[in-house]
Amino acid sequence: MISGSIVALVTPMSPGSEAVDYPALGRLVEWHIAQGTAAVVAVGTTGESPTLAVDEHLQVIAFCVRQAAGRIPVIAGTGANSTAEAVELTRGAKQAGADACLLVTPYYNKPTQQGLYLHHRSVAEAVDIPQILYNVPSRTACDMRTETVLRLAEVPNIVGIKEATGDLARARDLIAAAPPDFAIYSGDDATAMELMLLGGHGNVSVTGNVAPRLMAAMCAAALRGEREQAALCDRRLQPLHRALFLESNPIPVKWALARMGRIADTIRLPLTPLSPDFHQSVRAAMAVAGIFENQVEEIGS
Repeated sequence: MISGSIVALVTPMSPGSEAVDYPALGRLVEWHIAQGTAAVVAVGTTGESPTLAVDEHLQVIAFCVRQAAGRIPVIAGTGANSTAEAVELTRGAKQAGADACLLVTPYYNKPTQQGLYLHHRSVAEAVDIPQILYNVPSRTACDMRTETVLRLAEVPNIVGIKEATGDLARARDLIAAAPPDFAIYSGDDATAMELMLLGGHGNVSVTGNVAPRLMAAMCAAALRGEREQAALCDRRLQPLHRALFLESNPIPVKWALARMGRIADTIRLPLTPLSPDFHQSVRAAMAVAGIFENQVEEIGS
């Protein structure tokens, strides 16, 4: 079971062409390995999956697998609002050597709970690779209820869920009712520490893009049940959790990484660069976490 700080990795893009910047992507993977990140998610929502063509999507997954070279797991984002497309992406991710896949609930078309069950079961039965459910109704307008999650937990290769509602009461109920080998990850940075202290298994993080070592330390302490140590880290991270969602993710996190010299400040339409109105707020949050512009060697120390 993968546990700890799992980074929902951004997809760096080159200025002007907006082509995937593979050298920058390779450096990000290396940095996360060095900083203690437990696993990376390639081409999740934070990786701008809706704007990558299928061939680009699979190329990024394959590149991350090659770059990681077995040192940390690579989880491929392969969700779609078309079941056939989700199967195609998941099959391609398996062929590329991904360790697991993360599948967001179908967005926009708002399936019923039975539709969600049949969608995820169909993908799981079509492709023999560990699959993690992803529930983020604030982005998809589709909420997977606990009873549906528990039904899907009975499917052999559905191994966990990224629960991004931030609802700790729901998380507590899910942790209590789920099979012991079913992983429950936070998908909400602001409440991730509490979810892990309740018995969750890790955090699929946006903030971990910017502060990987500090996020890894917080997750490790929380998983050990060390509330005081986890809280010391979490207090430094909380301003970032807020600032990185001042505009739609991944707008602020890509801006922050560009200030750090990690990537170019390039994002694909329909998303646009971070509004100047929020620059100082993100800078201030970075400073609280000990992160400063263009001091890349000191980040996470």
